[in-house]
Amino acid sequence: MSSNSPFAAPGTAADLEEGSALTPKFDADGLVTCVATDAASGDVLMVAHMNGEALAKTIATGEAWYYSRSRRALWRKGETSGHTQRVVELRIDCDQDAVWLKVEQVAGACHTGRRSCFYRTVPLGQAGGAVKLEFRDQRVFDPQAVYGGKG
Repeated sequence: MSSNSPFAAPGTAADLEEGSALTPKFDADGLVTCVATDAASGDVLMVAHMNGEALAKTIATGEAWYYSRSRRALWRKGETSGHTQRVVELRIDCDQDAVWLKVEQVAGACHTGRRSCFYRTVPLGQAGGAVKLEFRDQRVFDPQAVYGGKG
C-alpha cells in the first residue's frame, strides 16, 4: 500500500486473524473479492471486486464502490442506473482477502434487470448431456431503458 493508504501494513497470520487492524490482502492485481448481500433478506445480490481506493471510499461514504476489471475503472454502484447500495455493515474474512457488504439495495443489483446477479439455478444430480440453467427471478427493471444497451 502507498504511504497515504488508510490500511495498516500487513503483519503476521495472527495479526490478520485476531488483530483489530484492517490490513486487506489484495491479490496480484491489487483487488479483493467482495460479496454483497441484502441486509434484510440475506440474499446474495452480487460478487464484484474492490481495489484499495474502492474499499476506502466504501468505508468513508457508506456507499458501495467497486473496481471494474473489464473497464479498469473505479465505479460507485448505481452511478449510471440509480440503483445504489447503502452499506449497513462491512465485514472482512479471517485472512482479510475477501469483503462482505450487507447493503440496502435500491431496485435491482444486476445489470440484466434482476434483483440479484444469481437469478439462475444449476440442477443437481444430472448425469450426461448439457446442463440447462433454470431461471428463478423475474426482471425488476428494464435494462435497455436504464443502460441504453450498455448493460
